[in-house]
Amino acid sequence: MISTTEFARGGYSFIKGVFSYSAGVAALPGFRIERVRFATPMPLAEGFERVEAIIKSAGRPLTALCSCELRSPAPFTAAGFRQFNELYVAMLEKWGLIEGGDNPVARSNVCPAIDPPPQPGFYAFSFTTEAKDAPRSFVVAGSGEVLEGKKQEELPRPHCRPRRPHGSRAAAEGGVGAERDGATPVVARRDVAGHHRRPALHRP
Repeated sequence: MISTTEFARGGYSFIKGVFSYSAGVAALPGFRIERVRFATPMPLAEGFERVEAIIKSAGRPLTALCSCELRSPAPFTAAGFRQFNELYVAMLEKWGLIEGGDNPVARSNVCPAIDPPPQPGFYAFSFTTEAKDAPRSFVVAGSGEVLEGKKQEELPRPHCRPRRPHGSRAAAEGGVGAERDGATPVVARRDVAGHHRRPALHRP
């Protein structure tokens, strides 16, 4: 049975995953998950700056970050993926998101088949806000099919393959209470900096 861990400083619970991401998150009572999507992918460093500004402008701590949706130009090599994850997790640590060695932030990383970004970066992100009596909301990581506890070199790198919305992914949704509590996936909160073009995508 999949269990969750409460991350009170962020206003959500999470399913333990691996070094670079959790398997999924769900808002705690009194909170809801809101999503912000950028008009075009933002390079990682610049994206973190924008994420920080938006979360702070909403009056929330940086620990409210609960999900990152990334875009990459092409699949990483094993060494490149490890280096990318180390830089990414270092920023989460700086923001106080890594607690007891656990990474609570869910993540997806997609390589667009059309108009890929020139470098890895942010497509969208989600964070919690205070919301009394809000319906429970959740996000499942993009690699929800992957068994937990894999070594860093065994983690899936972005590549082209069909989506499989079943198996471990369904179990992860159940783990964050999707079936039990009638929770709903997070929906878009707003677009940032203009209109967004929706390219054809392949999931990692």
